[in-house]
Amino acid sequence: MNYICEMCGVQYGESIEPPDSCMICTEERQYINPNGQSWTTLEKMRDNGLKNIIQKEEKGLYSLRTEPSFAIGQTAFLIQSDGFNILWDCISYIDEATMKDIDRLGGIDAIALSHPHYYSSQVEWAETFKVPIYIHEGDKEWVMRPSNKIIYWSGESIALYNGVSLHRLGGHYKGGAILEWKNGNEQKGILLTGDIIQVVADRPWVSFMYSYPNLIPLPAVKVQEIANRVKQLKFDRLYNAFHNKIEEDAQNSVQMSAKRYIRALNGSLFNT
Repeated sequence: MNYICEMCGVQYGESIEPPDSCMICTEERQYINPNGQSWTTLEKMRDNGLKNIIQKEEKGLYSLRTEPSFAIGQTAFLIQSDGFNILWDCISYIDEATMKDIDRLGGIDAIALSHPHYYSSQVEWAETFKVPIYIHEGDKEWVMRPSNKIIYWSGESIALYNGVSLHRLGGHYKGGAILEWKNGNEQKGILLTGDIIQVVADRPWVSFMYSYPNLIPLPAVKVQEIANRVKQLKFDRLYNAFHNKIEEDAQNSVQMSAKRYIRALNGSLFNT
């Protein structure tokens, strides 16, 4: 069986019995369910009436999410770029209905991941659609289900297709990556960030954290480094992993948010 952690949604390699604990949940960026470690499988999930909702966000961009919400509850995205379809981040649940819906949209040509919390059932997806998975080598230790479908890329960026590139920013995870789609949003550009850069409640602001559930911040020098890297990219719109977006002027949102974050860390933003 390939057991899936019910807390983070990551699928593990084949075993007779479930693992004693989830490696991803037992470290400080995530957490163990207060009721204890629990496991499921895709077979059990299919029996429990889950379904995936695929929704068109804008031209060439579709979101995928599971209902009822499972584990972290993230949103994955399907990008259609000149006949090349990329699944950005992943969700745990996959069934026949999802496969048919994806096939109607042109299928999947590659899968790319932002960081380990969204690896979920990536190998199931890759094997179903017979496509490669792109993960930065900095996060190789967090792959719980090995596969020859996985391509561990290195360096600071990699081009997946014309106008679509991955960029390693680190921060939340050493290999934490974002996706730049230069031709999206009517050629103004779209940035898909998972939660390497997180859209917050007060739009148009974003934030940057080592751990979101445990509220562990990143150091100021790292946030500045991320802002500097992002400044070189082409985008006007930004989507995070929870169906939230900054509709326009997203580059400015990242830059002003980084400045505010750094001022808060060095004590110049407020006096309490």
